[in-house]
Amino acid sequence: MELVFREDIGKIRQLLPKESRVFVILDDALEQQIDAFEGYTVIRIHASEGGKTMETVMRIVERLSGLGAGRDCFLLGVGGGITCDLTGFTAAIYKRGVRFAFVPTTLLAQADASIGGKNGVNFQGFKNILGTIRQPEWVCICTEFLRTLPLRFWREGVAEMLKTFAIYDAESYRKTLEFFAKDNPNNWLNSSLLPTLISRCTEIKTGVVSRDEKESGERRLLNFGHTFAHAIEKVSRATADAENGLLHGEAVAIGMVMAARISEAEGLCPKGLSETLGNDLKSVGLPVSCDLPAAELSKAISADKKVVGDSIHLILPVSIGDVRDVLMPVSRLQSLIPSLL
Repeated sequence: MELVFREDIGKIRQLLPKESRVFVILDDALEQQIDAFEGYTVIRIHASEGGKTMETVMRIVERLSGLGAGRDCFLLGVGGGITCDLTGFTAAIYKRGVRFAFVPTTLLAQADASIGGKNGVNFQGFKNILGTIRQPEWVCICTEFLRTLPLRFWREGVAEMLKTFAIYDAESYRKTLEFFAKDNPNNWLNSSLLPTLISRCTEIKTGVVSRDEKESGERRLLNFGHTFAHAIEKVSRATADAENGLLHGEAVAIGMVMAARISEAEGLCPKGLSETLGNDLKSVGLPVSCDLPAAELSKAISADKKVVGDSIHLILPVSIGDVRDVLMPVSRLQSLIPSLL
């Protein structure tokens, strides 16, 4: 996979193959950017967690088939992490696999979701239970797309950046906190530090993926906060509705604090790390707790992809910049949940 940075949205066209028929899978929230892909066949989708399903994939496949897309076609996913997931999954299964690439348009997607080759869809409310691991040919990061990004979506991207740096890079973690401490997207966009931080985040993740693409070891570390986050997302959407529950990054922020509390209880990190982490996340506008039923969270965790037999891989922090992969009995983790909320 090649990672490409472009300042101008219009220059993305230069990356597209001239010998293949290109189909652009476009989040319908980006209608104002459709002119950038004039001349290509555009398939619009409504990108939402509730619509990140096989039904949406099948609708895309039906459009491709109806439009005569051959095995030599090229799919370009333009949108946030959900659009990238749906595009990558479709590309992996359509005619046994076609070429594809991503143009991520949210901070979450640019810093994390579009990188790594995981392409998944939800099933019965559970996150990414169906999926593939297949790398895009390239990912083009253009921060110009972030100009219309709502502040809440900026913050969920910051959560994933802080997660990555909390695993590998304490210095970048501090820089990210300082950079996003003030709610001023215009200042962020006009600073050269924004692409630097995004680039550092993607550099870390692509390095991990190159060493462990199938998540048999080191790549599990990138799940810091995610065991809780996926359960929180599921229960939150069921409690509110599929469109208005907690965002992924918000759930990850809460999940990181919960993981730190367990790490303290297990004696893996000093007392006070969870409070420090929580204060850090609150300083950039992220939630660090939730009022959800412990029993429902426990049930959701039991169906997590990281469950192996009666245990689950849980990523626990030792310090900022250092985490451990701990295999914990699911029953023990479930018993701890009420004390974490």
